[in-house]
Amino acid sequence: MTGNKSFDFLHGKGESWLPAIRTIWLAVRPRTLSLAIVPVIVGTTLALSQGASLNWIKFSLALICAALIQAGTNLINDVEDAVRGNDGSQRNGPLRVTSQGLASPAQVYRCAILVFAVAVAVGAILVAISGWLILIAGVLSIAAGWAYSAGSRPLSHSAFGELVVIIFFGIVAVCGSYYLQIGRISADSLVVGIVLGCPAAAVLLVNNLRDLETDQLAGRATLASVIGINTSYGLYTTLVLTPYLLLTVWDRSIWPGLAWIAFVPGMILAIRFCKLPIGTPLNKHLANTVLYHMLFGLLLSISWLI
Repeated sequence: MTGNKSFDFLHGKGESWLPAIRTIWLAVRPRTLSLAIVPVIVGTTLALSQGASLNWIKFSLALICAALIQAGTNLINDVEDAVRGNDGSQRNGPLRVTSQGLASPAQVYRCAILVFAVAVAVGAILVAISGWLILIAGVLSIAAGWAYSAGSRPLSHSAFGELVVIIFFGIVAVCGSYYLQIGRISADSLVVGIVLGCPAAAVLLVNNLRDLETDQLAGRATLASVIGINTSYGLYTTLVLTPYLLLTVWDRSIWPGLAWIAFVPGMILAIRFCKLPIGTPLNKHLANTVLYHMLFGLLLSISWLI
């Protein structure tokens, strides 16, 4: 951690142990939770399409656990970016709780610990009924959520953020959910994990391009900083549209089906992205990319179910 006194649980006397629910809900960033929930749905429906019978308990616990890990990750990011000075007055993105003084670093940090603790408790039930592979997936996911913003070398300060998103919001989440229902991991689940991880990584790419100038001032070498604006435009298009090609050439059993409906919105997003200047104009585009990820994933799931 940063070593800032704000994180000392013995400091902050006189303040409430936790901030108001509405405040902490803002820090959780509920609009991004679909990035964690949709892969669970996709992995589950892929398993059902290949002969599994739905286990509602495992499915429900996986959804809860995924959402909690994402929430904890966002809380840690909120407080760490504030303490490191990354969310200053020049910030282009939406309001951040800690940097705006709506809650102290210690309060947000405690909330993150609490959320991760509940995720561990829920995950322990999944491990008990599903085995050690889920334990590994859960431990790695929580560790990645923590390491994304915390530590001496946060992943959010590197060029590997998008790759981490593909791995954990795609491969690990889809394969883990698939395994919970069918008891194995298949090549299909790996491919679908990559496919769903790509538009999730596109969300982070938009975020990092929006914050390009402030990140560079703060010394953050994100992927957008490393490859530049024009290459970031091309990478975004690749992340949004390549999944259709991969699904089409891989195997008829995971044919995109209704997900082709999302191809046109995806193309429109790619074209618009290349025309938008960096900075605050990308806030709406980021939100639209999150919605696109959800639309693509849900249509894919519906296709396999019908």
